[in-house]
Amino acid sequence: MGKEEFKNIKILYVEDDENIRKNAISYFQRLFDTVYEAKDAFNAWEIIKEEKPHIIITDIKMPKMSGLELVKKIRQFDEKVQIIILTAFTDTRYLLEAVELGLVKYLVKPIRHDKMLPVLLQCSNNLKEKKSNIKYLTDTCLFDTFNKTLVNDNKIIKLTKNELDFLELLCVNNNRVVTYVEIENKIWYDSVMSDDAIRSLVRNLRRKLPKDTLNNIARVGYKISSL
Repeated sequence: MGKEEFKNIKILYVEDDENIRKNAISYFQRLFDTVYEAKDAFNAWEIIKEEKPHIIITDIKMPKMSGLELVKKIRQFDEKVQIIILTAFTDTRYLLEAVELGLVKYLVKPIRHDKMLPVLLQCSNNLKEKKSNIKYLTDTCLFDTFNKTLVNDNKIIKLTKNELDFLELLCVNNNRVVTYVEIENKIWYDSVMSDDAIRSLVRNLRRKLPKDTLNNIARVGYKISSL
């Protein structure tokens, strides 16, 4: 894979450990033409104001100002920049906050090419299509289509695989009605979708979503309401 996938995209990497930062920068320079590095959040903030990178990758645990505090600061003036958090933690409290801050991904260290590359490609696609992987259904409910995470009233809602696949299909196509054929192909691709099966799926998913956000369009399919 060459640099053409990331042409004209500027990336900033924030990490206080010099050795880790040096190795990561070497990796990112193989993919991107323009790579900035910062040793802490304050250094990063100056670069962000001056250079306006398109993708920011930051460690979560840094002295003086954490990665999450930096992201909150960024989000006060920029909702579109693609942000990836790297951390040694797997605590769901961090995951919840990460989703609410509109991050593309929350990755556990160390950086691995097979984990990082798909996320960078997702960032690139989001930038090209000027879209976000975060879909707000209401002021207090959002679905992250890339990480497949539903958050309602500051709580991560557990969904079954079929519920996740169905909700992802609806949210990715939130500007139109998703047909019964599309739903069958996505969820019941190796069998036949019965009336009872789709009704049961919709009924269970509605219990986990805000009221009136999942709508049936008679004889056509379903549509999700979003902000």
